[in-house]
Amino acid sequence: MTRTYLANGLISAAFVVFAGTASAAELPNTMTWTAYDVGAQGHSEASAIADAFGRAYNTRIRIQPAGSAIGRLQPLVSGRADYAFLATESFFATEGIYDFSERRWGPQDLRAVAGRPSTFGVPSAADADIQSLGDLRGQRVAYVAGNPSVNVKCDAILAFAGLSRDDVDAVMFPTHGAAMSSLVENRADATCTTTTASQLYELEESSRGIRWVNIPADDEEGWARMNQVAPVFQPFQEVIGAGLSEDSPANMLAYRYPIIVAMAERDEEEVYQLIKGLDESYDLYRDATAAIHRWAIEDAGVPPIDIPFHSGAIRYMEEKGLWSDDMQAWNDARLARLEALKAAWDDVLEEEPDLAGEALAEHWEARRQQVLDEL
Repeated sequence: MTRTYLANGLISAAFVVFAGTASAAELPNTMTWTAYDVGAQGHSEASAIADAFGRAYNTRIRIQPAGSAIGRLQPLVSGRADYAFLATESFFATEGIYDFSERRWGPQDLRAVAGRPSTFGVPSAADADIQSLGDLRGQRVAYVAGNPSVNVKCDAILAFAGLSRDDVDAVMFPTHGAAMSSLVENRADATCTTTTASQLYELEESSRGIRWVNIPADDEEGWARMNQVAPVFQPFQEVIGAGLSEDSPANMLAYRYPIIVAMAERDEEEVYQLIKGLDESYDLYRDATAAIHRWAIEDAGVPPIDIPFHSGAIRYMEEKGLWSDDMQAWNDARLARLEALKAAWDDVLEEEPDLAGEALAEHWEARRQQVLDEL
């Protein structure tokens, strides 16, 4: 009875919100989205937004979960999914790196609809006395085998301090959970992750304690070095997570997860209506998870983000007065980068028809860096 009352109340609220809107979003009757596995934050938020769309617009959405980057991208690229809720693999896919350095992939023509800010930092064991990023030199830093999405962020954070993986004792663990648990078990002194991993709360309560290593927002040279590794990060002061509160915040980096991703050729009007629906129905999903309130469109619909924004999303943000000349300049530069990489990839395939596997990946990485240096 309580659930029925709540659902009816939300539906009524939706009618109140949309009845007074002369041009409410017009969404398709059905859509298919891909997302991370059931239980992951990306899947939970995709589900909450899909539920809000169903209440507000009577749109039925099928969410197709996948545990791998390829599994989330393949349906989108092949046209079997309309949108994908992705993380840093969206950047990897447009760069043609890691899983996407195979001949059948290469740089993909992806566009962002919106993506909420998510935080990432360096939790350390308090007894390791790591006060700054420079103090990581020589320390045991936990990495995750086969997880470039996490590891590239860790490499970027080291670059902030002028360090690389060679400057620390990089300890590779087979799973993300094992890497997170390694601090409590005294097998590592620091790692790189989000703030709400359950193992971090265990670290906070353990004899070692927890300390978030400061990533100062005002170090422009540090941020420039970080964004040379991956140009998708910005400063953020976090108060939610293990060892964090309003009274004890930490400076870390923000990236986007989840990101709603479409192919570039997706119809502009359709994308415009989707981001409009995301904005209009915000009050119906904003309390569904601890961090989903960060989908507020003024935060989720603007750069920096992993990939260029879709023209339909930009049109909506312009109408809302939330898109600036600087944002357009950022998007133009990000699009120019993608177009240059796509052209270079085509040249590599034509010049080296027999290259494949690791040899192709190494050759492409050298060419990619050359292209980026020339931009």
